[in-house]
Amino acid sequence: MDYYDLIIVGAGPAGSTLAHALQDSGKRILVIDKQDFPRDKICAGWVTPAVMDSLDIDINHYGTGRTLQPIRRFRIGMMGQSAVENDHGEIVSYGIRRCEFDAFLLDRTAVPKQLNTPVKSIVRRDGNWVINDTWEAPLIVGAGGHFCPVAKLMGDGPGSHEVVVAAKEVEFEMTPQQAEVCEARGDTPELWFCRDLKGYAWVFRKGNFLNIGLGREDNHKLTEHLNAFVEEMKSEGRIPADLPGKFKGHAYLLYAHAERQLADDGLLLIGDSAGLAYTQSGEGIRPAIESALMAADIIRDQEDYSAQALQAYGEAIASRFGNRAMPQDEGWQVPDWVKMPLASTLMRSHWFTRKVVTEKWFLHQQVPPLATVSQG
Repeated sequence: MDYYDLIIVGAGPAGSTLAHALQDSGKRILVIDKQDFPRDKICAGWVTPAVMDSLDIDINHYGTGRTLQPIRRFRIGMMGQSAVENDHGEIVSYGIRRCEFDAFLLDRTAVPKQLNTPVKSIVRRDGNWVINDTWEAPLIVGAGGHFCPVAKLMGDGPGSHEVVVAAKEVEFEMTPQQAEVCEARGDTPELWFCRDLKGYAWVFRKGNFLNIGLGREDNHKLTEHLNAFVEEMKSEGRIPADLPGKFKGHAYLLYAHAERQLADDGLLLIGDSAGLAYTQSGEGIRPAIESALMAADIIRDQEDYSAQALQAYGEAIASRFGNRAMPQDEGWQVPDWVKMPLASTLMRSHWFTRKVVTEKWFLHQQVPPLATVSQG
């Protein structure tokens, strides 16, 4: 039996960030993931400067040999009507490919890793947790996404009681011919809201890579919504007519609608396993990174991993993201006061699409980087 102080299940951005933050703490840490890295991870894939600051990533270094698409504009509309384009005048975000981004974060983490290893069992034994009858630790952190086995162990695994966002998307490298006819521009992601306001679609070009997808909190007829959107984009020349491969599906929980507990005796959830995606946009990278950094602050000098001792983590999450029982902004993308006729008008407004949709809901520019908050 191999003993560790902490085992992290999931080597994505949340898990690798936690391991990196604690790698000099003196704790013995093991990271386990069911996949090998680099992995094929489909994701729209944009990160704000706040995320790069929190991760202490040098932009020039990261952009050498990897996809790093500066974003200065957004093209936003409601399906069936014309889009509005806003120029922010500066770089407000970056497009990344998750296969590269996740591998970069994991590679810089100097702790033991057990990759390509599914978690088949987690059992309680003499006050510790034992994984696959091989690795033992008093604390396990679940960072394995929506279907994380640690969340399932806590009784919070996927089930009919959860209101899940279902998404389908595809990412591929365009041929020279496809790139020439594709009117979507790299520095201008496109966001298209469903007319019933239960989801949105996107077209995001990152150099010669193109990502197309659609997500809905009400996943009824998701494929039909996606197919209609794709055909509309093709007819308008926004995307190539010949898309390779199949759209892949995934699921996640929005913060205000998730009910998963965050901690129990010797157990803690971060990132998508905890259901932390922003309620208005569904974006999960920044909440995942910040939850990992907050967990690291709690764990670093902690030897008591009881549910009571780990309660401070839940309090930190609530302080940062709001109380789930009383979310600051209700709804999927839009608060309750935005009714259907009004929404159609607002989506034609440069002020609303820039100040509210982009800067507040998607970029969260009103929220300072976590490091700034901690130092304050």
